Amino acid sequence: MKRLELFPAGTTIQEDVLTIADIPLTSLAREYGTPLYVYDRATLDLKLGEYQSALAAHYPAPAAITYAGKAFLCTAIARWARARGLNVDCTGEGEIVIARAAGLPREQLLVHGVNKSTDDLNSALQNAGTIVVDNLTELKRIHVILSEAKNPHLAKRDSSAATLPQSDISLWLRLLPGLAVTTHHAHTQTGQLDSKFGMTREEIREAVSFCRENGLPLNGLHFHQGSNFRDPEPLIPAIELALDMAGEIGFGGEWHFCPGGGWGIAYHEDELPNPSIEGYVRGISEAVVEGCRSRGLALPHLHLEPGRSLIAQAGVAIYRVGAVKKRGDRTWLLIDGGMADNPRHAMYSARYSCLPVESPDRSMRVKTSIGGPFCESGDVLIEELLMPEVQVGEWIAIPVSGAYHLSMASNYNGARRPAVLWLEQRNAKEILARETVYDLLKRDSSF
Repeated sequence: MKRLELFPAGTTIQEDVLTIADIPLTSLAREYGTPLYVYDRATLDLKLGEYQSALAAHYPAPAAITYAGKAFLCTAIARWARARGLNVDCTGEGEIVIARAAGLPREQLLVHGVNKSTDDLNSALQNAGTIVVDNLTELKRIHVILSEAKNPHLAKRDSSAATLPQSDISLWLRLLPGLAVTTHHAHTQTGQLDSKFGMTREEIREAVSFCRENGLPLNGLHFHQGSNFRDPEPLIPAIELALDMAGEIGFGGEWHFCPGGGWGIAYHEDELPNPSIEGYVRGISEAVVEGCRSRGLALPHLHLEPGRSLIAQAGVAIYRVGAVKKRGDRTWLLIDGGMADNPRHAMYSARYSCLPVESPDRSMRVKTSIGGPFCESGDVLIEELLMPEVQVGEWIAIPVSGAYHLSMASNYNGARRPAVLWLEQRNAKEILARETVYDLLKRDSSF
């Protein structure tokens, strides 16, 4: 069954039930309730292995892989990243705190963000090894904080700069290449000329001068063109542009280069097979090696950000059908979760597929749409997917749910965010507890 290929590695049908890591999803749904998210470690390890093997085969200098905390971050995921030697990309103080709580050392922590607050920057300087600087204003804030740390008498009374450790921090500049990649929606593009992200070449030049005038530890360049793309070819002109900038900057000694990430993955059987990780890494590696050779540049430490292609397929969302409605030739399955735990379809028309948890190989002949319980017409996860006849009370499973679901989840209509399980070698461990109605009141200062 082609649809089964979207699920985590090793997903099988045993005794007529969808099974991951040799655990029937029926048993997990009964024990933990729904909506429920499960993450399969074997799939995470498999995807990471593909990246590591490709880098070892195609890039002849040091390289690193960065896990995107924005895709989904909790202490269990951060511990996995730490154990596998990954860097973790955090956006702001909240994600930094989670990563550090998991024991991630500062040298494995990298901080992004398009408008980092002073609190974000203080946290980054205290806890991270690298800050990717998005704009000139941010760069000047960093200079002020570091200056106050070196000279506490200059600090304002409410400043926390004096508590900064006097250890090395690396600064990379984020270049806006003016070139986007092809994605399915404009909201997943980041590299175009009018993007809110990064600095133009003129702004990069100004930032370099500022760093050198003030002794700031500049040693890297970064860019990002978009998310969930499948063709590495549009990366090449941006890599060429960035290497031109690197030659102009004249990095001395070791330097770091990150051509972003956002490599795609299939969300629907129409998109199979998954785009090749090996082809993506090979294309980047060859462009960097040849580009540096032709410019007389030392090969940089190459950093890749796999994003969703590392974790999306490892995650599955399980829901229970609460009502079935027939509207003409369309059947609606109304389930107990939706845009509050997965806003991607509402935000940018993301496509998904689905299987019933029990008897998943039934004939697919009913044109089905799947919607949630929330008071929004946009609360839809799937539109017009062929499914079997599904009855009230059945469980359904939506694959490729590991990235950008729970990290963007909300409490809309009083929704409580789902429990999350970690599946490994026939064992299921709860890594995030289901929110309760009492959790909703914790922030209510008038309660």
